[in-house]
Amino acid sequence: MIQLVLAQRGMLIRRALAELLSQERDLRIVAEVGRRDDVIPTVVRERPQVTILDHALAGEPHVAEICVELRKVVPECRVLMIMERTLPTLTSVLLARMVPQVGVLATEASPSALVDGVRRLSRGEPVIDVEIAVAALNAASNPLTGREREVLLLATEGAPAKEIAARLFLTDGTVRNYLSRITAKTGARTLIEAIRRAQEAGWV
Repeated sequence: MIQLVLAQRGMLIRRALAELLSQERDLRIVAEVGRRDDVIPTVVRERPQVTILDHALAGEPHVAEICVELRKVVPECRVLMIMERTLPTLTSVLLARMVPQVGVLATEASPSALVDGVRRLSRGEPVIDVEIAVAALNAASNPLTGREREVLLLATEGAPAKEIAARLFLTDGTVRNYLSRITAKTGARTLIEAIRRAQEAGWV
């Protein structure tokens, strides 16, 4: 019996998924979670083989952090992330690096793909959506460092330098230096152009 924790934002979708998964004889949902803050305590308490995690519940831009934390506190638990294919490429890259401890399925996946993904992940087999995997591979030549991508990702959301500094625990000057280097590395003349080029190249 594969024990699951279902972490999904929105009760309607969460209950529908729970009903779907409960129809499988080898799957058992031991807990349902609707808030990010409840995920880790619930997984620690229930110690499931697989946690199905809604990307929207995990939250951007640090979605990979919750996967790292879950692997740390309950190493035997695999995480199956459900995410949109249109999300930032950086997210795809970070999650792809965690395969097979973390699996990635697109929200467009069929119910049978979800069930199969849970079973495969519980056996330690890799599970990743093809389009998301391709996006992650194409970003391999990214000239930006991890920290530069974090800064740029927040900049794409319209966050000013001061807010970026606060969210990443950096000084305003350090953030401005990062933004200058990002602009230079992308060959852009302005930050707006740098954001556009980085997005087109799949770097964020």
